[in-house]
Amino acid sequence: MDALFILTILIVIFALAFDFINGFHDTANAIATSVSTKALKPRHAILLAAVMNFIGAMTFTGVAKAITKDIVDPFTLENGSVVILAALISAIAWNLITWYYGIPSSSSHAIIGSIAGAAIAAAGFSSLNYSGFLKIIQALIISPILAFAVGYLVYSLFKIIFKNNNLAKTNKNFRRFQIVTAAVQAYSHGTNDAQKAMGIITMALIASGHLTTDDVPFWVQLACATAMGLGTSVGGWKIIKTVGGNIMKIRPVNGVAADLTGALIIFGATYIHLPVSTTHVISSSIMGVGASHRLKGVKWGTAQRMLITWVITLPISATLAGLVYLILNLFF
Repeated sequence: MDALFILTILIVIFALAFDFINGFHDTANAIATSVSTKALKPRHAILLAAVMNFIGAMTFTGVAKAITKDIVDPFTLENGSVVILAALISAIAWNLITWYYGIPSSSSHAIIGSIAGAAIAAAGFSSLNYSGFLKIIQALIISPILAFAVGYLVYSLFKIIFKNNNLAKTNKNFRRFQIVTAAVQAYSHGTNDAQKAMGIITMALIASGHLTTDDVPFWVQLACATAMGLGTSVGGWKIIKTVGGNIMKIRPVNGVAADLTGALIIFGATYIHLPVSTTHVISSSIMGVGASHRLKGVKWGTAQRMLITWVITLPISATLAGLVYLILNLFF
């Protein structure tokens, strides 16, 4: 077997591993609020998230195409297979580090920063597709701000609509409805996050000459959806604790407002073919709801720690990917 074929096989394996890790790393995003309010038992919540993530991943491919061609041009990328493998190793490493410490970091930031960093190490800054890359960066920045604002507005609306309702009865009804919103949010997560690995594998197939268009092959979509679903079934308990309890004390009405907000923003991004950080969106939705409920009720120390991680992920993953590329380039 030649080196290019071996590289392509390695990329597929590492991309599916990234999707699997993304699944258990981001499980908390979709189900943390429903677990913390006891709307769902942890096991049931994870099973629900796994199934809905799989279905969501099988529904769309627009975000995958954006990952394939909007950061760098896979048809002209110098030493493309090594670049992609370096990006995957970097993103996986950062995901595992943040998962170990229970920090809701962004898999999206990690993989996008890693692709850019490895490409720059290979062919300089001119290798970036600046129009597409900046569009993705804007989406990553704007989406959590939008999620905070919409979460604030949705919960403010809930307070007006249900102000005369009995609190205990309202919470009981919302706890039931939260099962539906958790499912919708898990589905939306699958429509956006699983496609990132699809885009990576498609890039590798183009770079190795096995594919001549940016269309995602069905086997790639199925493999990534399966990896995401299996990863989700493992669960990410450390991050569930952070998202579900360390941002604010969540009641069922808060959880429904946050879930609806998160799903709305993620669906919107998927519809216009933009990758966003589901971690950022959902965490920001919870913060927005918390600020609307009671400003002092939000644990801003946790929010600050998360914000710092969000900011440093792109440059750290880019630098790490560049270093990994330089090492791999000695062997391939």
